[in-house]
Amino acid sequence: MSDKLKLLQLNDDEVMRRKLLLDGDGVGDDRRLTIGLKQFIKWCLTDDETPDERVLNYEKILLTLSQCELSMTKSEQTLRMISQEMENYENLYKKIDKSITDCQQKLIKCKEELMEAKRVRKNKCEYESMATVINRHSDRLETMNRLQELEDEIKRLQQTKNDIQNKLEKRRKQFQVLLGAAHQLNQILNEEESVESNDMIAVADGSDKMDTN
Repeated sequence: MSDKLKLLQLNDDEVMRRKLLLDGDGVGDDRRLTIGLKQFIKWCLTDDETPDERVLNYEKILLTLSQCELSMTKSEQTLRMISQEMENYENLYKKIDKSITDCQQKLIKCKEELMEAKRVRKNKCEYESMATVINRHSDRLETMNRLQELEDEIKRLQQTKNDIQNKLEKRRKQFQVLLGAAHQLNQILNEEESVESNDMIAVADGSDKMDTN
């Protein structure tokens, strides 16, 4: 009996971590873990079973553990994917923000170049002014077109930035919900552990009374 009771001395942090992972989908994984723990405790404390019954109960425990491990693996993969996706969105947001800043600087520079070109044309004589207008006409149109392209690019990047912000906000809310669920699960686990501890004490007291009789 003492060897079996040693198996019950599990690390509390490890039990808590696995329990949080197992209840990731909220579809009864926590209940499945509770049932498995109860089956294991019953299997350890029961001595009046036949060998066939002990083998059958042992196989039930293994089946429950396999289901819990599968659910835990699925939850770990989901959490890893969410974290990676949030990191990718953060990096994309930084790149877009930098692109917008670069485009704004280019736009300012282009406007300054345009103003300088206008001042140069104004200070030249009529003939040189006409020649400059003719020679630079295509350059001026090209500059204006470039300005328009940059403005359009800034609008597009700004829209993309807004979309990324919305997605990040959505992920943050989902992550907060997940943390809230983990907190609730922690409270439930503490309550169940308290009840199970009382049950184990009651079972032990009953066994002592039977031994005394």
